[in-house]
Amino acid sequence: MTRIITIISGKGGVGKTTTVTNVGVALTELGKDVLILDANVTTPNLSMHLGIPFYPVTLHDVLTRNVHVNDAIYVHSSGLKIIPASLSVDRLKDLSMEKLQSTLLNLLGRAEIIILDAAAGLGREAQAAIEVADEIIVVTNPELPAVADALKTIKVAEENGTKILGVVVNRHSGKRHMMRLEEINQILQVPILAVIPEDVKVQESIANKMPVVKYSPRSKSAREFKRLAAYIAGAGFEPLKERGFVERLFAWLS
Repeated sequence: MTRIITIISGKGGVGKTTTVTNVGVALTELGKDVLILDANVTTPNLSMHLGIPFYPVTLHDVLTRNVHVNDAIYVHSSGLKIIPASLSVDRLKDLSMEKLQSTLLNLLGRAEIIILDAAAGLGREAQAAIEVADEIIVVTNPELPAVADALKTIKVAEENGTKILGVVVNRHSGKRHMMRLEEINQILQVPILAVIPEDVKVQESIANKMPVVKYSPRSKSAREFKRLAAYIAGAGFEPLKERGFVERLFAWLS
């Protein structure tokens, strides 16, 4: 049975697309048949992260023309399947997100896991990506505005009845001005699945149009993305739990 997982953020620029590409490739390396879809149709970035910005047929063609979704599936060099969105502003005309659900129904059985890269915020694109998902993962940064927007996203998903797998805290540096994981957990009240550290290798990988799990597989960020993929795949990884004072003290002393 195909799982549809939407990766979303309440705020733009927190690393959502970076999470989608790296988790997708990491799941593929675990032997999973994975397809990622750029559901951010107004400001898509997925194809640029993978180094192939222009495709002859895209999701926009599927949603606006009589094009079958199978014609918009491409295979990345990593083995990951991708359905890109068009970078052309002209393709935004007559766009209907209502067709997204029927499009996904046509994809059932084409992959074990379908991951949607949703639009940031809570506009019609983001809500459509929530409504069609079996599960969602929310990406945030350890900053109050990003966490507050993540909370709004979680509430919308709960109202829709969509299962929330948890949260990814991206660009975590541990600096004093950043929110602590315990604070984020207390506000959001969902599991923290992964904490991606602030890592220059991620910035380098984006510049080189290659997911960091391929660009620098031993980096701290790559290892954490792989841990997240293992959790999604059911490979024995457990979400992070809130640590007590003694555990935090022991970790600090270590």
